[in-house]
Amino acid sequence: MEFGRASACGGSCCTSGPSSSKGNHKGESDWDCLKLIGLVPPVLFPVGMRMTSGWSIAVSIVLFGTVNAEPGGTLDAEGAARFMDLALGGLDREYPNKPGHVFKSDQDVRSPRKIHPVFYGHFDWHSSVHGHWTLVRLLKLFPEHEKAEEVRRVLNARFTENALRLEADYLADHKSFERMYGWAWALRLGLELRSLDDRQGQEWAKRYAPIEEAIVANAREHLPKLEWPIRCGFHPETAFPLGQMMDYARAVGAKEFEELLEAKCLEFYRKDVNYPVAYEPSGHDFFSSGLNEADLMRRVLGEGEFEVWLARFFPDLESGRLGNLLEPVSPKDLRDGHLVHLVGLNLNRAWAMRGIASALPKDDSRRKVLLAAARRHQETGLKQVFSGSYEGEHWLGSFAVYLLTEVGR
Repeated sequence: MEFGRASACGGSCCTSGPSSSKGNHKGESDWDCLKLIGLVPPVLFPVGMRMTSGWSIAVSIVLFGTVNAEPGGTLDAEGAARFMDLALGGLDREYPNKPGHVFKSDQDVRSPRKIHPVFYGHFDWHSSVHGHWTLVRLLKLFPEHEKAEEVRRVLNARFTENALRLEADYLADHKSFERMYGWAWALRLGLELRSLDDRQGQEWAKRYAPIEEAIVANAREHLPKLEWPIRCGFHPETAFPLGQMMDYARAVGAKEFEELLEAKCLEFYRKDVNYPVAYEPSGHDFFSSGLNEADLMRRVLGEGEFEVWLARFFPDLESGRLGNLLEPVSPKDLRDGHLVHLVGLNLNRAWAMRGIASALPKDDSRRKVLLAAARRHQETGLKQVFSGSYEGEHWLGSFAVYLLTEVGR
């Protein structure tokens, strides 16, 4: 059985009809044939893609998904299975574990599973959260996948009302826990659960709602007190979580929360100019602080206003210069838990550059620069996701799925 492809629009496409070799050029693959008619970019993504033969898939893509020379990537069922396996492999892996819990007495010394009955695997809480998100995201995009039943069974056993309530209570009692990176992924998971259009998915979303409520309450209490943005390339950075929370607030209609977020974004970033691109990256980065900021501000500013802001923020981008940000990075040791962050940096840069480009007019020369660089970063980053080392594999699959399925647009 052939499954559909998740395309650049984030939807899924189904192949149908008899396959045919009509139009195939001698010595060229089906992928090459699609390149000839402009439906896919001349880039192969190392996620185990498998094409069906003939023109039937081309017709399906045209009908069900927009794929052109500038997609964020495509993912077929075979590639989705690899990411599902990666996420499933860490779900119940309690150790090694890096708890974010502050121990105040001997009574606090408990195993990760006792502290967090749902999100105890994947090395740390936030990685466990986005590992669950990966499964929900792929379940939505590939509902008929051969692994869908297994994924549903595993998630249903974990998304129990009592266990999720305990996670929510922990967040309410520990207001700075996973602030704000973990909050961002937890709200993204909630948004993904809400988007499932089946009865089981809606029940999961209902059970999960207390976690969203606890995080929104914590954020609404914290943000008015935060006077300065946090500019770095890892967890404390503020632009990425603000963008995720903005997407959440708009999707669920939380108007007051959205207004708070928008005001804070403008306060932090509206007057920024001449971002110091030469100072990125740092050695342990998995985020580009500068690109995350621009990807956030395209969510906040109107189209014309964003173009002007970007010209001031990255003044040399139009002439094709952006310091080190345009070229991918390569870590020397994929088994080093900090150095492997650079793999995630390539993936983050790719999705941020595509997000920024999506907010620019079609004839804006900066789009070409950003999209070409995004493609290079994607190619480099995806090659290093499946390293065989848990230091990277416990989290990089989520970054890859975020990129390939164009989340946040």
